[in-house]
Amino acid sequence: MKPSIPRGTRDFGPAEMQKRQYILNIIRKNFELFAYQPIETPAMENIGTLTGKYGDEGDQLIFKILNSRIHESKNKDVLKKEFDLSLESSRNSEELTEKALRYDLTVPFARFVVMNQHNLTFPFKRYQIQPVWRADRPQKGRYREFYQCDADVIGSNSLINELDLIALMDKSFGELNIPVVLKINNRKILAGIAETIGAPDKMIDIAVAIDKVDKIGQQGVENELKEKGFTKDQIRVLYGAILVHGGSVIYGDSLRDKNNNINSLSALVNGTEFGKNETFRKGIDELAYLFNNIEVSDSKKFRVQFDATLARGLNYYTGTIFEVKTNAGTFTPSILGGGRYDDLTGIFGLPNMSGVGISFGIDRIYDVMEELNLFPENISKTASTQLLFAHFDEVTQSHCIKLAGELRKNNISCEIYPDVTKKLGKQFDYANKKNIPFVCTVGSNEMQSGVYALKNMEKGEQQQLNLTDLIEFLKK
Repeated sequence: MKPSIPRGTRDFGPAEMQKRQYILNIIRKNFELFAYQPIETPAMENIGTLTGKYGDEGDQLIFKILNSRIHESKNKDVLKKEFDLSLESSRNSEELTEKALRYDLTVPFARFVVMNQHNLTFPFKRYQIQPVWRADRPQKGRYREFYQCDADVIGSNSLINELDLIALMDKSFGELNIPVVLKINNRKILAGIAETIGAPDKMIDIAVAIDKVDKIGQQGVENELKEKGFTKDQIRVLYGAILVHGGSVIYGDSLRDKNNNINSLSALVNGTEFGKNETFRKGIDELAYLFNNIEVSDSKKFRVQFDATLARGLNYYTGTIFEVKTNAGTFTPSILGGGRYDDLTGIFGLPNMSGVGISFGIDRIYDVMEELNLFPENISKTASTQLLFAHFDEVTQSHCIKLAGELRKNNISCEIYPDVTKKLGKQFDYANKKNIPFVCTVGSNEMQSGVYALKNMEKGEQQQLNLTDLIEFLKK
């Protein structure tokens, strides 16, 4: 059988993993710097935990797990009926599937909080770095298996948490050297628009449609809204609020005075028919607070923009929403998303527990950094092994085992050439191919004297060192 992997998944060799670990190490370090604590949840959840949280389109992208040993079921007629129905439309059936692979990390986190509420100190700040799965159509930057790096704080509705997350984004993308635009909106603005046009129960429909404007264009969004039952007048008013004022506030390259930004937001309230709507005004006030207090380290590399077209199609967002895109190169996907959710835990029996979080898309960040050549020079050539022990026979190889043990006691990574051969050239070639910087040659003379030949593979220099000096040298 010809070996293959499922579409939308990828293998990563040592060179790729070193680059991925470089990204992950920076993000993990900053998570902990901002006082987030690590947790993990299972790869699979009960299907009822996941469904109904992401909207109809999201539910269709959940990877369902077929119940095991269904061939042993005593009620095969029910199984056949449920299977036939599943071919006609997307549905859930406990007879066919009780579990599913997690779609994101936020819903499992809400479930975790409810189940562990008595062991947690609120507000609870957690980070989580694990893979998720989506039955999406694979394309560049869109995978069926990918890693998310989430940071959330739950149990507080303070906007200080949003500012904290913005500072975390700024620091992380700054250290990764990626120029980005952080787009911000507020779901209360969308909810206020929906209330004003007489469709308060269709806010999610608006969010899902508007979220696609970059993919299907204004006409595509209009067609989708018509299919959802919106009238021409409702769509006209909706566009007047969202597309006309869509990017009126920018804090970044232009280095505008913050008061001017707040004035622009106020004009959006006072200059439109939505100003009388309390929900709408609340969303604007929350945005104004954020823009009035945002501080970034480099406004040319980390731009912040109010974008009224930003909707985030997931059902559970209720307040501030975030999306980060790269500000350079030809490949400019969303590489971070997130926002405020006021009652996600309420679904699992713990109401009124507000939270806010963000999710770094590690796979897309990797692709962007590859295109922009942002990884440190020679990162893929950096060896995990600091020293290779070369030898001539079984006796000298056994002596190397003892030496390697001493080095590892001192946290010095090393390995012993595994095969017995008198050809030093072969062993040195192995070190070169693996980019191992030092080779220590051990022969019978070295065993007797306790002094070993250490070669710097890059410079070609060689020196004689006893074990104590060898350890001290490598520690430096």
